[in-house]
Amino acid sequence: MALTAFAPAKVNLYLRVIGLSPDGYHLLDSLVGFADIGDRIAAVPATTLSLEISGPEAAGLADLRKDNLVLRAARLLAECTGTVQGAALYLEKNLPVAAGIGGGSSDAAAALRLLVALWRLSISEEALVRLGAMLGADLPACLYGRAAWIGGIGERVTPADLPEAGILLANPRKQLPTAAVFAARKSSFGEIGRFAPMPRNAIGLAQALMLRGNDLTGAAIELVPEIGSVLARLARLPGVLITRMSGSGATCFALFPNRGAAEEARLILATTEPMWWCAAGGLIAGKMLCS
Repeated sequence: MALTAFAPAKVNLYLRVIGLSPDGYHLLDSLVGFADIGDRIAAVPATTLSLEISGPEAAGLADLRKDNLVLRAARLLAECTGTVQGAALYLEKNLPVAAGIGGGSSDAAAALRLLVALWRLSISEEALVRLGAMLGADLPACLYGRAAWIGGIGERVTPADLPEAGILLANPRKQLPTAAVFAARKSSFGEIGRFAPMPRNAIGLAQALMLRGNDLTGAAIELVPEIGSVLARLARLPGVLITRMSGSGATCFALFPNRGAAEEARLILATTEPMWWCAAGGLIAGKMLCS
């Protein structure tokens, strides 16, 4: 019997680079939300580990089928737990690759949770997070799977409760490696931007975010100027509350009072910018679980 899981897009509602760790990694402060827009992954028992990728964005992973982050996560979990079980994994790729919305990390996190259930492994939440962190800085947040304040290099995850809000994601069909954006960043370090209390609605959230941007935006626009065009186009959509770039780009988002307003804006954007990738939905209030 197959187990399935949803791998949601991770959105940095704001992102500040606040320093460097002793080993040279950038220290971050961010408020992360997850949208009900994402990939889907399934797992069934098998004698070996395998991965099949389909979906509208599968071509972006064509060169990584044998070393996809999902397979790396599965192999690491098997190695660390000593299991000799296998699994056939099926990834429906709906999110663009190298897009600043944690697609690969969210896929890997969903795969880890699926395999823990499929293989009936006894592993603590803390151990699973430590294992995930070995695969990338986004894995701890994606394993948590709901809104959170993020610190350190991504390993410090503190729960946050976001209000309901509609969200529209847009990408100009440009891949943008994270390392290149951090290398291009020239500005000074920022300050922690956390706020309390959390606003009760989308309008209040947008107002709180007005003074909190993404410290990587300038560097990302230098590398992919189309990001500036995406932000400008999103800002002109009816009902929009705020626009920002997510993560290291090139995906940008716009917040709306509700899901309906976000979907109406998506229809307009898809008509006026048919070559862009875009998707609308809402921010996830609870944690995504396997089924």
